[in-house]
Amino acid sequence: MQRKWFQYWFNSPYYHILYSQRNDAEAEFLIDNLSFYLKPAQDSRILDIACGRGRHAIYLNKKGYDVTGIDLSEQSIKYAKQFEQKHLHFFVHDMRKLSFINYFDISLNLFTSFGYFDTEKDHVNALKSFRKGLKEDGTLVIDYFNTIKILRNLTQREVKTVDGIEFQLNKFVSEGKIIKHINFEHRSKDYAFEERVQAFELSDFERMFEKSGLKIVQTFGNYSLQEYDENKSDRLILVCKKA
Repeated sequence: MQRKWFQYWFNSPYYHILYSQRNDAEAEFLIDNLSFYLKPAQDSRILDIACGRGRHAIYLNKKGYDVTGIDLSEQSIKYAKQFEQKHLHFFVHDMRKLSFINYFDISLNLFTSFGYFDTEKDHVNALKSFRKGLKEDGTLVIDYFNTIKILRNLTQREVKTVDGIEFQLNKFVSEGKIIKHINFEHRSKDYAFEERVQAFELSDFERMFEKSGLKIVQTFGNYSLQEYDENKSDRLILVCKKA
């Protein structure tokens, strides 16, 4: 089976270099606000879906929760595993094939870690998998970018220099996806990666949730958990329950 863009790019050390400015303070700010809003019991089990190197999961665990982080990237999980302890575990896993049933109080899918697949069926399968892993009264939180605002303000070309590497970023929209081409040279070698994320809007999520047995109970538009405004909000944060 052909490997997908996310299997190459998220496993690359250059992914972490390009996005090294994603700081822990922002992650902790979101987790603090979500914790205050959701008020999980102290013995809650929390799943971090597409956890990357584990910054959200590690912080949740510091707050006293039992946390499991899963990600498809072997490199990210290898890095995260150094932080494992009794109530914090990381696994390489595909979000479409979760093996947990009625297990988690809260499942989180943060920082636009969704929308990577080619078909809606794959996305619905992932959502069904998220739902299956939740306890009956469990909560799913999906944090996505606000597609409407992004499309309106799409910067087509950008150059970013990080750690002496000049990343050429080209963004465009094609076949309902927001695509970013990432080209750079390092140690006399040329590299080319891409990101392809579905341009899902609120109505798309509503449709997919209906197909997967979930319902939206609350939407937020930023990490301060202010209300969602499709024209102004940076994020589309969806709080869901089993339908």
